[in-house]
Amino acid sequence: MSKVACTLFVFTLFMTVFSCGNTKATEKTDSSLNLRFVDEYVLPDETKFKKTKVGGLSGIDYANGNWYAISDDSDSPRFYKVNISYDINGFDSIEITSATHFKDSNGKEISMGIVDPESIRYDDGCFIWTSEGNIKNGLKPFVRVSDSVGNFVKEMNLANRYLPNDNQDLGPRHNGVFEGISLSKHKKGYWVAMELPLKEDGVEPTLEETDSPVRIVYINKETGHSEKEIVYELDKVSRPAVDGATFKLNGIVEILEYDTNRFFVLERSYSMGYDDGGNTVKIYDVDATKATDVSSIDSLKGAVYTKATKQLLFNFEDIRKELTNDIVDNIEGISFGPDFENGNRSLVVVADNNFSLYGPQLNQFILFEVKK
Repeated sequence: MSKVACTLFVFTLFMTVFSCGNTKATEKTDSSLNLRFVDEYVLPDETKFKKTKVGGLSGIDYANGNWYAISDDSDSPRFYKVNISYDINGFDSIEITSATHFKDSNGKEISMGIVDPESIRYDDGCFIWTSEGNIKNGLKPFVRVSDSVGNFVKEMNLANRYLPNDNQDLGPRHNGVFEGISLSKHKKGYWVAMELPLKEDGVEPTLEETDSPVRIVYINKETGHSEKEIVYELDKVSRPAVDGATFKLNGIVEILEYDTNRFFVLERSYSMGYDDGGNTVKIYDVDATKATDVSSIDSLKGAVYTKATKQLLFNFEDIRKELTNDIVDNIEGISFGPDFENGNRSLVVVADNNFSLYGPQLNQFILFEVKK
Protein backbone atom coordinates (compact mmCIF):
# COMPACT_ATOMS: atom_id res chain seq x y z
CA MET A 1 0.00 0.00 0.00
CA SER A 2 1.33 3.39 -0.92
CA LYS A 3 0.29 6.87 0.02
CA VAL A 4 1.92 9.92 -1.51
CA ALA A 5 0.98 13.57 -1.45
CA CYS A 6 2.45 16.59 -3.16
CA THR A 7 1.50 20.10 -4.20
CA LEU A 8 2.43 19.92 -7.81
CA PHE A 9 0.34 22.22 -9.99
CA VAL A 10 -0.05 21.29 -13.60
CA PHE A 11 -1.19 24.04 -15.94
CA THR A 12 -2.86 23.48 -19.26
CA LEU A 13 -0.79 23.06 -22.38
CA PHE A 14 -2.17 23.95 -25.77
CA MET A 15 -2.28 21.40 -28.52
CA THR A 16 -3.48 21.80 -32.06
CA VAL A 17 -5.82 19.11 -33.29
CA PHE A 18 -4.47 17.00 -36.13
CA SER A 19 -6.03 17.43 -39.56
CA CYS A 20 -5.91 14.88 -42.33
CA GLY A 21 -6.98 14.45 -45.94
CA ASN A 22 -9.88 16.74 -46.74
CA THR A 23 -10.86 16.95 -43.09
CA LYS A 24 -11.51 20.45 -41.83
CA ALA A 25 -9.17 21.63 -39.10
CA THR A 26 -10.86 22.80 -35.92
CA GLU A 27 -10.10 25.79 -33.75
CA LYS A 28 -7.93 25.40 -30.68
CA THR A 29 -9.78 24.79 -27.43
CA ASP A 30 -9.26 27.38 -24.71
CA SER A 31 -9.49 25.66 -21.33
CA SER A 32 -9.41 27.37 -17.96
CA LEU A 33 -9.07 24.12 -16.00
CA ASN A 34 -6.00 22.56 -14.43
CA LEU A 35 -5.40 19.55 -12.22
CA ARG A 36 -3.45 19.33 -8.98
CA PHE A 37 -2.11 15.90 -8.05
CA VAL A 38 -3.07 15.13 -4.45
CA ASP A 39 -2.29 11.52 -3.61
CA GLU A 40 -1.94 7.88 -4.64
CA TYR A 41 -3.33 4.75 -2.99
CA VAL A 42 -2.60 1.15 -3.98
CA LEU A 43 -4.77 -1.81 -2.99
CA PRO A 44 -2.54 -4.82 -2.39
CA ASP A 45 -2.42 -7.26 -5.28
CA GLU A 46 -3.59 -10.09 -3.03
CA THR A 47 -6.81 -8.28 -2.00
CA LYS A 48 -9.81 -10.61 -2.11
CA PHE A 49 -13.50 -10.11 -1.45
CA LYS A 50 -16.03 -12.95 -1.14
CA LYS A 51 -14.02 -15.45 -3.19
CA THR A 52 -13.12 -12.91 -5.87
CA LYS A 53 -9.67 -11.52 -6.48
CA VAL A 54 -9.88 -7.73 -6.66
CA GLY A 55 -8.30 -6.58 -9.89
CA GLY A 56 -8.91 -5.65 -13.50
CA LEU A 57 -10.50 -2.39 -12.38
CA SER A 58 -11.25 -0.88 -15.77
CA GLY A 59 -13.90 1.70 -14.89
CA ILE A 60 -14.99 3.72 -11.89
CA ASP A 61 -17.94 5.94 -11.01
CA TYR A 62 -19.31 7.88 -8.05
CA ALA A 63 -22.96 8.55 -7.23
CA ASN A 64 -25.01 9.31 -4.13
CA GLY A 65 -22.09 8.85 -1.77
CA ASN A 66 -21.04 5.50 -3.24
CA TRP A 67 -18.19 4.42 -5.50
CA TYR A 68 -18.46 1.62 -8.06
CA ALA A 69 -15.68 -0.13 -10.00
CA ILE A 70 -16.08 -2.66 -12.81
CA SER A 71 -13.74 -5.64 -13.13
CA ASP A 72 -12.80 -6.86 -16.61
CA ASP A 73 -12.61 -10.47 -15.45
CA SER A 74 -14.22 -12.29 -18.39
CA ASP A 75 -14.49 -15.46 -16.29
CA SER A 76 -16.72 -13.75 -13.74
CA PRO A 77 -17.84 -10.28 -14.93
CA ARG A 78 -18.78 -8.11 -11.96
CA PHE A 79 -18.65 -4.73 -10.33
CA TYR A 80 -17.64 -3.73 -6.83
CA LYS A 81 -19.07 -1.20 -4.45
CA VAL A 82 -16.12 0.60 -2.89
CA ASN A 83 -15.73 2.89 0.11
CA ILE A 84 -13.12 5.49 -0.84
CA SER A 85 -12.31 7.97 1.90
CA TYR A 86 -10.20 11.09 1.26
CA ASP A 87 -9.95 14.82 1.77
CA ILE A 88 -7.94 17.58 0.14
CA ASN A 89 -4.76 16.27 1.80
CA GLY A 90 -5.05 12.75 0.45
CA PHE A 91 -6.55 9.29 0.77
CA ASP A 92 -7.50 7.81 4.13
CA SER A 93 -8.64 4.36 3.06
CA ILE A 94 -10.11 2.26 0.26
CA GLU A 95 -12.27 -0.74 1.09
CA ILE A 96 -14.35 -3.12 -1.05
CA THR A 97 -17.81 -3.49 0.50
CA SER A 98 -19.77 -5.60 -2.02
CA ALA A 99 -19.44 -7.53 -5.27
CA THR A 100 -22.25 -7.83 -7.83
CA HIS A 101 -22.11 -10.32 -10.69
CA PHE A 102 -23.69 -9.40 -14.01
CA LYS A 103 -26.49 -11.66 -15.25
CA ASP A 104 -27.76 -12.42 -18.73
CA SER A 105 -31.29 -11.93 -20.06
CA ASN A 106 -32.27 -15.31 -18.57
CA GLY A 107 -31.29 -14.24 -15.07
CA LYS A 108 -28.17 -16.41 -14.92
CA GLU A 109 -24.67 -15.21 -14.16
CA ILE A 110 -22.91 -14.48 -17.44
CA SER A 111 -20.90 -17.45 -18.68
CA MET A 112 -17.12 -17.44 -18.85
CA GLY A 113 -15.48 -15.86 -21.88
CA ILE A 114 -18.60 -14.19 -23.27
CA VAL A 115 -17.94 -10.57 -22.29
CA ASP A 116 -14.99 -8.24 -21.72
CA PRO A 117 -16.23 -5.52 -19.32
CA GLU A 118 -14.52 -2.15 -19.67
CA SER A 119 -16.53 0.81 -18.35
CA ILE A 120 -19.41 1.51 -15.98
CA ARG A 121 -21.60 4.45 -14.96
CA TYR A 122 -24.38 4.70 -12.41
CA ASP A 123 -27.67 6.03 -13.79
CA ASP A 124 -30.82 6.41 -11.73
CA GLY A 125 -30.61 3.14 -9.83
CA CYS A 126 -29.17 1.16 -12.72
CA PHE A 127 -25.73 0.73 -14.31
CA ILE A 128 -24.78 1.31 -17.90
CA TRP A 129 -21.72 -0.74 -18.86
CA THR A 130 -19.75 -1.79 -21.89
CA SER A 131 -18.13 -4.94 -23.21
CA GLU A 132 -15.55 -5.14 -25.98
CA GLY A 133 -16.68 -8.65 -26.76
CA ASN A 134 -14.14 -10.69 -28.69
CA ILE A 135 -13.87 -9.63 -32.30
CA LYS A 136 -11.53 -12.47 -33.30
CA ASN A 137 -14.03 -15.01 -32.00
CA GLY A 138 -17.09 -13.23 -33.38
CA LEU A 139 -18.44 -12.20 -29.96
CA LYS A 140 -20.11 -8.84 -30.35
CA PRO A 141 -19.35 -5.80 -28.19
CA PHE A 142 -22.29 -4.17 -26.46
CA VAL A 143 -23.62 -1.32 -24.35
CA ARG A 144 -25.95 -2.74 -21.73
CA VAL A 145 -28.06 -1.64 -18.76
CA SER A 146 -28.22 -3.76 -15.60
CA ASP A 147 -30.07 -3.09 -12.37
CA SER A 148 -28.53 -2.64 -8.93
CA VAL A 149 -28.15 -6.39 -8.38
CA GLY A 150 -26.75 -7.13 -11.84
CA ASN A 151 -29.94 -8.26 -13.58
CA PHE A 152 -30.21 -7.59 -17.32
CA VAL A 153 -32.48 -4.63 -18.12
CA LYS A 154 -31.83 -3.85 -21.78
CA GLU A 155 -29.20 -3.59 -24.47
CA MET A 156 -28.59 -0.60 -26.72
CA ASN A 157 -28.92 -0.85 -30.49
CA LEU A 158 -25.61 -0.44 -32.32
CA ALA A 159 -24.83 0.35 -35.92
CA ASN A 160 -23.56 -2.64 -37.89
CA ARG A 161 -20.17 -0.95 -38.28
CA TYR A 162 -19.41 -1.83 -34.64
CA LEU A 163 -20.16 -5.55 -34.96
CA PRO A 164 -17.86 -8.41 -36.00
CA ASN A 165 -17.99 -9.33 -39.68
CA ASP A 166 -16.15 -11.41 -42.28
CA ASN A 167 -14.66 -8.44 -44.17
CA GLN A 168 -11.07 -7.91 -43.05
CA ASP A 169 -11.18 -4.27 -44.20
CA LEU A 170 -14.29 -3.23 -42.29
CA GLY A 171 -15.46 -3.07 -38.69
CA PRO A 172 -13.88 -2.89 -35.26
CA ARG A 173 -10.41 -4.04 -34.34
CA HIS A 174 -9.93 -6.75 -31.72
CA ASN A 175 -9.60 -5.15 -28.25
CA GLY A 176 -10.32 -1.75 -29.76
CA VAL A 177 -14.03 -1.29 -29.29
CA PHE A 178 -16.15 0.26 -26.49
CA GLU A 179 -13.55 1.19 -23.92
CA GLY A 180 -15.16 4.29 -22.41
CA ILE A 181 -18.64 5.53 -21.48
CA SER A 182 -20.05 8.66 -19.90
CA LEU A 183 -23.50 9.75 -18.84
CA SER A 184 -24.39 12.87 -20.80
CA LYS A 185 -24.47 16.18 -18.95
CA HIS A 186 -28.25 16.49 -19.42
CA LYS A 187 -28.65 12.82 -18.35
CA LYS A 188 -30.75 11.93 -21.39
CA GLY A 189 -28.18 9.66 -22.99
CA TYR A 190 -24.72 8.14 -23.02
CA TRP A 191 -21.48 8.87 -24.84
CA VAL A 192 -19.58 5.70 -25.79
CA ALA A 193 -15.98 5.85 -27.06
CA MET A 194 -14.10 3.43 -29.28
CA GLU A 195 -10.55 2.68 -28.18
CA LEU A 196 -9.18 2.40 -31.74
CA PRO A 197 -10.31 3.50 -35.21
CA LEU A 198 -12.66 1.33 -37.21
CA LYS A 199 -10.75 -0.34 -40.04
CA GLU A 200 -12.60 1.73 -42.63
CA ASP A 201 -11.86 4.98 -40.77
CA GLY A 202 -8.10 4.91 -40.29
CA VAL A 203 -5.01 3.08 -39.11
CA GLU A 204 -3.91 2.23 -35.59
CA PRO A 205 -1.48 4.79 -34.14
CA THR A 206 2.22 4.13 -34.69
CA LEU A 207 5.42 5.87 -33.63
CA GLU A 208 4.88 8.24 -36.56
CA GLU A 209 2.05 10.70 -37.00
CA THR A 210 -0.93 8.87 -38.48
CA ASP A 211 -4.54 9.49 -39.42
CA SER A 212 -6.16 7.63 -36.49
CA PRO A 213 -9.68 8.99 -35.86
CA VAL A 214 -11.93 7.25 -33.35
CA ARG A 215 -15.69 7.60 -33.13
CA ILE A 216 -17.51 8.65 -29.98
CA VAL A 217 -21.18 7.70 -30.16
CA TYR A 218 -24.14 9.40 -28.47
CA ILE A 219 -26.97 7.01 -27.53
CA ASN A 220 -30.47 8.13 -26.51
CA LYS A 221 -31.16 6.14 -23.36
CA GLU A 222 -34.94 6.13 -23.85
CA THR A 223 -34.93 4.76 -27.39
CA GLY A 224 -31.67 2.82 -27.10
CA HIS A 225 -30.60 4.08 -30.52
CA SER A 226 -27.50 6.07 -31.43
CA GLU A 227 -28.26 9.61 -32.60
CA LYS A 228 -24.87 11.15 -33.25
CA GLU A 229 -21.21 10.28 -33.79
CA ILE A 230 -18.27 12.64 -33.37
CA VAL A 231 -14.57 12.16 -34.13
CA TYR A 232 -11.54 12.36 -31.85
CA GLU A 233 -8.00 12.13 -33.24
CA LEU A 234 -5.53 9.89 -31.41
CA ASP A 235 -1.92 10.81 -30.65
CA LYS A 236 0.92 8.72 -32.00
CA VAL A 237 2.43 5.96 -29.83
CA SER A 238 4.73 7.58 -27.27
CA ARG A 239 7.61 5.08 -27.09
CA PRO A 240 9.00 2.17 -29.12
CA ALA A 241 8.77 -1.33 -27.68
CA VAL A 242 12.14 -2.47 -26.34
CA ASP A 243 14.12 -5.55 -25.27
CA GLY A 244 12.99 -7.60 -28.23
CA ALA A 245 9.29 -6.80 -27.82
CA THR A 246 7.25 -5.35 -30.68
CA PHE A 247 3.80 -4.72 -29.21
CA LYS A 248 2.71 -1.08 -28.82
CA LEU A 249 -0.55 0.86 -29.11
CA ASN A 250 -2.37 4.05 -28.20
CA GLY A 251 -6.09 4.61 -27.71
CA ILE A 252 -8.93 6.13 -25.72
CA VAL A 253 -9.50 4.30 -22.45
CA GLU A 254 -12.21 6.47 -20.85
CA ILE A 255 -14.31 9.60 -21.31
CA LEU A 256 -16.17 11.86 -18.87
CA GLU A 257 -18.51 14.64 -19.99
CA TYR A 258 -18.11 17.50 -17.48
CA ASP A 259 -20.17 20.10 -19.36
CA THR A 260 -22.29 20.05 -22.50
CA ASN A 261 -20.05 18.78 -25.34
CA ARG A 262 -16.97 19.13 -23.10
CA PHE A 263 -15.10 16.02 -21.99
CA PHE A 264 -12.13 14.73 -20.10
CA VAL A 265 -10.60 12.02 -22.29
CA LEU A 266 -8.08 9.52 -20.95
CA GLU A 267 -5.64 8.53 -23.67
CA ARG A 268 -3.13 5.78 -22.97
CA SER A 269 -0.09 4.72 -24.96
CA TYR A 270 1.52 1.39 -24.08
CA SER A 271 4.79 -0.16 -25.24
CA MET A 272 6.22 -3.46 -24.06
CA GLY A 273 9.62 -3.99 -22.46
CA TYR A 274 9.80 -1.17 -19.90
CA ASP A 275 10.46 -1.58 -16.17
CA ASP A 276 8.21 1.42 -15.46
CA GLY A 277 5.20 -0.37 -16.97
CA GLY A 278 5.47 1.11 -20.45
CA ASN A 279 2.39 3.32 -20.07
CA THR A 280 2.20 6.96 -21.11
CA VAL A 281 -1.15 8.35 -19.94
CA LYS A 282 -2.66 11.76 -20.59
CA ILE A 283 -5.89 13.55 -19.78
CA TYR A 284 -7.19 15.82 -22.53
CA ASP A 285 -9.76 18.58 -22.26
CA VAL A 286 -11.95 18.02 -25.32
CA ASP A 287 -14.47 20.37 -26.93
CA ALA A 288 -17.00 18.80 -29.30
CA THR A 289 -19.15 21.91 -29.70
CA LYS A 290 -18.30 22.30 -33.37
CA ALA A 291 -17.68 18.65 -34.16
CA THR A 292 -19.49 17.22 -37.18
CA ASP A 293 -22.04 14.45 -36.76
CA VAL A 294 -20.42 11.72 -38.87
CA SER A 295 -23.02 9.02 -38.26
CA SER A 296 -24.01 9.10 -41.94
CA ILE A 297 -20.39 8.76 -43.15
CA ASP A 298 -19.48 5.12 -43.80
CA SER A 299 -15.72 5.75 -43.99
CA LEU A 300 -13.79 8.71 -42.61
CA LYS A 301 -10.94 8.21 -45.07
CA GLY A 302 -10.93 11.24 -47.34
CA ALA A 303 -14.18 12.57 -45.87
CA VAL A 304 -14.73 16.23 -45.01
CA TYR A 305 -15.73 16.83 -41.40
CA THR A 306 -14.74 18.72 -38.27
CA LYS A 307 -13.17 16.84 -35.38
CA ALA A 308 -13.47 17.63 -31.70
CA THR A 309 -10.62 19.76 -30.44
CA LYS A 310 -8.28 18.50 -27.75
CA GLN A 311 -5.99 20.27 -25.33
CA LEU A 312 -3.52 18.53 -23.04
CA LEU A 313 -4.68 18.97 -19.47
CA PHE A 314 -2.44 16.54 -17.59
CA ASN A 315 0.48 14.25 -18.43
CA PHE A 316 1.12 11.55 -15.84
CA GLU A 317 4.81 11.70 -16.68
CA ASP A 318 4.85 14.86 -14.55
CA ILE A 319 4.11 12.84 -11.39
CA ARG A 320 5.79 9.54 -12.23
CA LYS A 321 8.47 10.11 -9.56
CA GLU A 322 5.73 10.65 -6.97
CA LEU A 323 4.11 7.26 -7.64
CA THR A 324 4.87 3.77 -6.34
CA ASN A 325 8.07 2.45 -7.93
CA ASP A 326 7.85 5.29 -10.48
CA ILE A 327 5.03 3.38 -12.17
CA VAL A 328 2.22 4.95 -14.14
CA ASP A 329 0.12 1.83 -14.40
CA ASN A 330 -2.61 0.77 -16.80
CA ILE A 331 -4.96 3.67 -15.97
CA GLU A 332 -8.41 3.07 -17.48
CA GLY A 333 -11.08 4.66 -15.25
CA ILE A 334 -11.93 8.24 -14.34
CA SER A 335 -14.70 9.83 -12.28
CA PHE A 336 -15.54 12.93 -10.33
CA GLY A 337 -16.01 12.38 -6.61
CA PRO A 338 -17.43 14.55 -3.82
CA ASP A 339 -16.35 18.19 -3.79
CA PHE A 340 -13.55 19.20 -1.46
CA GLU A 341 -14.31 21.55 1.43
CA ASN A 342 -12.95 24.49 -0.60
CA GLY A 343 -15.63 23.88 -3.25
CA ASN A 344 -13.31 22.45 -5.91
CA ARG A 345 -14.18 19.13 -7.52
CA SER A 346 -12.26 15.96 -6.79
CA LEU A 347 -11.26 13.56 -9.56
CA VAL A 348 -10.17 9.93 -9.14
CA VAL A 349 -8.55 7.64 -11.70
CA VAL A 350 -7.98 3.91 -11.36
CA ALA A 351 -5.64 1.43 -13.05
CA ASP A 352 -6.49 -2.02 -14.38
CA ASN A 353 -3.74 -4.29 -13.03
CA ASN A 354 -4.60 -7.12 -15.48
CA PHE A 355 -4.58 -9.37 -12.40
CA SER A 356 -0.78 -9.22 -12.76
CA LEU A 357 -0.94 -11.85 -15.50
CA TYR A 358 1.92 -10.23 -17.41
CA GLY A 359 4.10 -9.33 -14.44
CA PRO A 360 3.53 -7.31 -11.25
CA GLN A 361 1.03 -4.46 -11.68
CA LEU A 362 -0.87 -2.18 -9.34
CA ASN A 363 -4.47 -1.62 -8.26
CA GLN A 364 -3.57 2.05 -8.40
CA PHE A 365 -5.91 4.92 -7.43
CA ILE A 366 -4.83 8.54 -8.01
CA LEU A 367 -6.58 11.61 -6.63
CA PHE A 368 -6.69 15.11 -8.18
CA GLU A 369 -8.16 18.47 -7.36
CA VAL A 370 -9.85 20.20 -10.31
CA LYS A 371 -9.03 23.90 -10.27
CA LYS A 372 -10.30 26.75 -12.41
